[in-house]
Amino acid sequence: MIKPVNIKIAIASGKGGTGKTLVATNLFYVLQQLNYQTVLVDCDAEEPNDMVFFNGELLKSVDVTQKVPVIDESKCTFCGKCHEYCNYNAIFILPPAKIIKVIEDLCHGCGACSVACTDNAISEKDVSLGTVNFFSNKEATIIEAKMKVGVYSPVSVIKEAIKEAGNDGIILLDSPPGTSCPFIQTVDAADYVVLVTEPTPFGLSDLKQSVETLKSLNKNYGVIINREGLGDKGVYDYLMQENIPLLMKISFDKTIASNYSKGELIAEYQPEWKAKFLSMFNSIVEEYGNSSN
Repeated sequence: MIKPVNIKIAIASGKGGTGKTLVATNLFYVLQQLNYQTVLVDCDAEEPNDMVFFNGELLKSVDVTQKVPVIDESKCTFCGKCHEYCNYNAIFILPPAKIIKVIEDLCHGCGACSVACTDNAISEKDVSLGTVNFFSNKEATIIEAKMKVGVYSPVSVIKEAIKEAGNDGIILLDSPPGTSCPFIQTVDAADYVVLVTEPTPFGLSDLKQSVETLKSLNKNYGVIINREGLGDKGVYDYLMQENIPLLMKISFDKTIASNYSKGELIAEYQPEWKAKFLSMFNSIVEEYGNSSN
């Protein structure tokens, strides 16, 4: 009997191309094979690609919208209060010419302009930011955040996708790369963060940025080194100096690269990796349990 586990794990990296999707999809596959209640959330809303590795049926798609102001110029007195209240410069106004426009791409939907307006000249409309797509994969669910082309920030779509995943069972969050707002939105929801890096100067630099961000968020974290055998020892030395757990090493291997390029899971085609991913997961659950007591 599998003991139920409730934990949110974000798989993240300070830069793109380090292998976080490889880790997220294979870990999901392993846990799914062992009948754990698991949900995979692809939070890389600008370029979601987790479904490349799975055959799944689209169950439903939920539109994510944002309220954007609509200004009735027949009621507007061009006082400029809405412009003053807007921290995002989303309202353009030329009072002498009686011109006022909403720059929808800059609007964050905060509603400050509606509060500022005393002339009842501002109403709101829904603008689509993207979708949250639900796929079935055998007994498990994959949730995909997908931002609409032209939208400036994927944060609202990511937030909705994580919300839809709920809190029951194992929630794996495949984070966007980098350390900006989409990364922070994703890892902030996690109980534990797996940082995937590579043993190169670039990998080390981005790893340090990720670690400092997670420290400021007071998150538990560990590191996977992908492409072991490439580069130098800088990352290894840094992990030892900072006493950061090294969760797993993935070798710089042509077969792994070939499987990945074909959309194949290494845990399925190279069974020894199934045990490695499971061992890593068990160590995370043990550490998270100890740290949360």
